[in-house]
Amino acid sequence: GVEEARDMIGRLSGRDHEVWTRFAVASGDASLMPGYAETVRTRVTFRALDDEEIAAYAETREGLDKAGAYAIQGIGSFAVARIEGSYSNVVGLPACEVIAALRRLGLLKRFPRAVAS
Repeated sequence: GVEEARDMIGRLSGRDHEVWTRFAVASGDASLMPGYAETVRTRVTFRALDDEEIAAYAETREGLDKAGAYAIQGIGSFAVARIEGSYSNVVGLPACEVIAALRRLGLLKRFPRAVAS
């Protein structure tokens, strides 16, 4: 709960940590192509936070359902001084890398286009 989130954010304060996501892609037909897997790594640097900031953020409850107890795409962005690597990897699925893999493997023939209304 909130106490665990406060502890986690406190441990991340003023430090770097890494977010790793591994994804795999397959066509469903092994005769067409072998499977493909990739691990995406992103380094996140938190600025030093004071006890009041840590407690106030934990009380928002935003990070309770997140790995690392923060949401980089939300209020939790206040703590992130720098990232090296894929932003979407920290949010969840590393979208850039997944799209590139699908394109490279021929599973996404053309980039999706908006449909006119």
